[in-house]
Amino acid sequence: MKKISYILAALAMTGMLSACSGNQSAAESSATISTETATKPSAAESTVAAFTEAATDSTNPPTHDAISIPIPSTADTASIIPEDVTVRIGSLKGPTSMGLVWLMEQSEKGEAVNQYEFTMVTAADELLAKMVSGELDVALIPANVASVLYNKTQGKIAVIAINTLGVLDIVAADDSIQSIADLKGKTVYMTGKGTTPDYVFRYLLSGNNMSEADLTLEFKSEPTEVAALLKEQPDAIGLLPQPFVTAACAQNESLKIVLDLTEEWEKIQSDSKSRLVTGVTIVRRPFLEENPNAVAVFLTEHQTSAAFTHSNPDAAAEQIASLGIIKKASIAKKALPYCNITCLTGEEMKTALSGYLQVLYEQDPASVGGKLPEDDFYFQK
Repeated sequence: MKKISYILAALAMTGMLSACSGNQSAAESSATISTETATKPSAAESTVAAFTEAATDSTNPPTHDAISIPIPSTADTASIIPEDVTVRIGSLKGPTSMGLVWLMEQSEKGEAVNQYEFTMVTAADELLAKMVSGELDVALIPANVASVLYNKTQGKIAVIAINTLGVLDIVAADDSIQSIADLKGKTVYMTGKGTTPDYVFRYLLSGNNMSEADLTLEFKSEPTEVAALLKEQPDAIGLLPQPFVTAACAQNESLKIVLDLTEEWEKIQSDSKSRLVTGVTIVRRPFLEENPNAVAVFLTEHQTSAAFTHSNPDAAAEQIASLGIIKKASIAKKALPYCNITCLTGEEMKTALSGYLQVLYEQDPASVGGKLPEDDFYFQK
């Protein structure tokens, strides 16, 4: 166990797909990512409850601090004796998996320190079922869903890392939109009424002394609908997750990201150091307690993999395409600068995530499972 704190001390920071290829197939091939950014809190809560009862998400790339990911030294794992156990990892077919492609390749070659088994799915519900049943040891899931799962399982899971930060953007052709306040009197098209994107946007309105009464929010059922509307109406304004942002930009060259909601969040939360979080990495608590070395090694390899994805876009894009996460490497490469892929751990993780969950809780307690998680939700040893 004493090695774990050393490993975590060496770990640091961290995004999401976007592609400006512009054809409909590009948007369709990335549509599964919407599960990471628009999971309905009430649906997540009811799904987790069911599982537990049965088993008794053309502009300059963003420059957030999150993309500075120090690559750990091989010495970080050299002194740890790997345990004779296979770490079974589940992730969504999208940005969370994009941050793992290096590790997946190393594992396939037999060159990873740990033994791994990877599962990629298109819906978070599948991962929740496998975590509750014990078929997976580690999962990369939406942040609020992790809180719901923690509450429904009476603390049987813990968060060990934040793997993806915010992926929501305001897209428009109007260069005059430079702040949330500039949306006053306008119509914004978006998806996810009563879900995380809705909560986040309303919070940002409030933080800028605005409310829904100051503008018009029109909700569509799918991000592809908003993207299609932006193509048809050049003066329309949309709130979209990546990769639909860049798909929309490709279909209309006058469109651009006018507001990065991660940056807008950080303007309001600058004192608290909270972050706009999309995905987290969780572990089953029994597995963590029984295999601390395996978890410590995984965290180091997790960070190295995230750093590789960020620092080697050509190679990472090829791997992403070969794994079927995105159909074309060229699209994946364009997506990567906007992906906010990370590996935040320890106290930094707790501060970033707890502040985010607090905001969701204040808007709707059900979005985090009815109550905020206890301190043991955040693995910091």
